[in-house]
Amino acid sequence: MRPWQALAFVLGAAALAACNQQPAANQAQAPAIKVRGPEQDQLHKLGAMNLAIALKRAIYDAGYTCPRVTDAGFVGEYQNLDMWEARCTYGEETRDWAVFTGPDGSAQVRDCKDVPGTGLPVCEIKRRPKDAPAPAKS
Repeated sequence: MRPWQALAFVLGAAALAACNQQPAANQAQAPAIKVRGPEQDQLHKLGAMNLAIALKRAIYDAGYTCPRVTDAGFVGEYQNLDMWEARCTYGEETRDWAVFTGPDGSAQVRDCKDVPGTGLPVCEIKRRPKDAPAPAKS
């Protein structure tokens, strides 16, 4: 074996041996990066009527309907998305919608009955606008 071949073999073996090593416990973890957009922050400042309008518009833009929003509020954060819930009435029927708002101003809408088992947060309003009426019993 030539000297350069032996050196290549030793360096290759050392590189492979380092592949399964865990980082030292005292090494600092990189801080999580949180991306937020102004649209996300603006939703938190809206009153009950304007929040209902914003969520209703997101629902319609996603191709669904929502004749009347009877309850709405903030559910929580999921990754870099804010999760909101809107309860819509269709005559005597109601449907809860999860609206996920992104830092780029985008919105994704899901029927709350489809959320369980997906790993997404449960559709349960944690915070309503200050001027929101007390939620109706369902």
